Amino acid sequence: MAEEAKAKGNAAFSAGNYTEAIKHFTEAVSLAPTNHVLYSNRSAAYASLHNYTDALSDAKKTVELKPDWSKGYGRLGAAHLGLHQYSDAISAYKKGLEIDPNNEALKSGLADAQSAAASTSKPRSAPSASPFGDAFSGPDMWSKLAADPTTRAYLQQPDFVKMMQDIQKNPNNLNLYLKDQRVMQAFGVLLNVKFRTAPGDDEDIPPEEEKPAEATAPPPKKEETAKEPEPEPEPMELSEEKEIKERKAQAQKEKEAGNAAYKKKDFETAIQHYTKAIELDDEDISFLTNRAAVYLEMGKYDECIKDCDKAVERGRELRSDFKMIARALTRKGTALVKMAKCSKDYDIAIEVFQKALTEHRNPDTLKKLNDAERAKKELEQQEYLDPEKADEEREKGNEFFKEQKYPEAVKHYTEAIKRNPKDAKAYSNRAASYTKLGALPEGLKDAEKCIELDPTFAKGYTRKGAIQFFMKEYDKALETYQEGLKHDRNNQELLDGVRRCVEQINKASRGDLSPEELKERQAKAMQDPEIQNILTDPIMRQVLVDFQENPKAAQEHTKNPMVMNKIQKLVSAGIVQIR
Repeated sequence: MAEEAKAKGNAAFSAGNYTEAIKHFTEAVSLAPTNHVLYSNRSAAYASLHNYTDALSDAKKTVELKPDWSKGYGRLGAAHLGLHQYSDAISAYKKGLEIDPNNEALKSGLADAQSAAASTSKPRSAPSASPFGDAFSGPDMWSKLAADPTTRAYLQQPDFVKMMQDIQKNPNNLNLYLKDQRVMQAFGVLLNVKFRTAPGDDEDIPPEEEKPAEATAPPPKKEETAKEPEPEPEPMELSEEKEIKERKAQAQKEKEAGNAAYKKKDFETAIQHYTKAIELDDEDISFLTNRAAVYLEMGKYDECIKDCDKAVERGRELRSDFKMIARALTRKGTALVKMAKCSKDYDIAIEVFQKALTEHRNPDTLKKLNDAERAKKELEQQEYLDPEKADEEREKGNEFFKEQKYPEAVKHYTEAIKRNPKDAKAYSNRAASYTKLGALPEGLKDAEKCIELDPTFAKGYTRKGAIQFFMKEYDKALETYQEGLKHDRNNQELLDGVRRCVEQINKASRGDLSPEELKERQAKAMQDPEIQNILTDPIMRQVLVDFQENPKAAQEHTKNPMVMNKIQKLVSAGIVQIR
């Protein structure tokens, strides 16, 4: 992962293995290409190898990714200074100081750049009288001191920084500060030489008070100070890792405070805490998704969607857990559903839910997707409803039916149903068209829907009965016609249907069917689940045996209406005959 490669790079940099550090930082950049700290660290490594061109490229990328980070401008200034681009270096350091006016490294870098710029405009002076002047010149001095674990801590001590700035301006002043073991330690780091110091020397030298360094004044002698040495302050850790860890820890505290406020329905306070967490740590997208949840509760759907989009974008850059990205997408889809005013508005929400499911198949997301699709369909139907246009389409269907153009009739009846799904007449007419086309199952379904919508509409029963008759389900057709007569006793179509069914049933009872007709009717009946249940019922099987072998028992069975009803079904189906 990027953090692991970054840690290896930092370790190599601290050990002075800059080439190895660049290798690890490059690997980290490939894994997290938007992490500004990685470019900053690699820029420092390039600068340590005097490869200022690549150092400049990485410094520019750092500033581009994080324009409000002062350290990025320090890298940029150092790279420009190494390339002798003094005006650009001065500009970079000044921009950094606008962000962090108290940054000593930026102040020192600005002084170096201004000094170098001034020296180029003057005649070249005689060589420095100090043979060690080169060790303190150039932008590398500060990066080398920061890379060494010992001298890194000294950079937080203002008196030490002042002394080093004074020596950098005039290397001859080195002699003034050689008694300070910190300066000797820094001198050794810059020359890559380790100096041995007498044991206990550091304890005798208290840290100096912060005051302007005077080039002409000798350093104070130990004998002249009667004060007891003050304890040296604890050195501050300069590593970026510690700073990042502290910010992350603080961000987590803000998140917890936000969660507590959210549970109390104190949404404004929750937003403040989540916003602070985002500012402290932009590598945890849960802060964004949590704030999005608050906006969702508050009905601020646009703000919710913006946070979700940021979370998805940042999550992909950081290669975050796919579940987190799915959560952000699901939350966005929920906000889009809340905002939907027409069926088309659901399209984007459905697409977002589908994307979320490709990241992580969560049951909650799947349910939200199904709900959105159902809501879209219902809304589409509502938007399409128009009883007047439904009547127009039904009339067009009637014209085509009269012309025996049944497919066209079905088309217009279907449109009429879409415009008015509660129009029983449209279902009845389409059932008639399906019957003419031989699509009996479709016609039966429409006839049943017609009866469901209007149980008193006689046409529905005549349509259903006719289809059942054509399917040679005479007993069922008879029941349908009889049910219709309950609502319209004098309907001639229903009466004729009853008569035809009775004729067919009696024909089977008398044994007047041809062998082919009997075989066909029996085969069809055996596919009927109701007939199958009757034949497999142990009681009915005994009844059939009694009808054949025990006339007295059969006589008793005829008194049972339920038994006789089942016997009649078997007779109608051609399974049994009564003589």
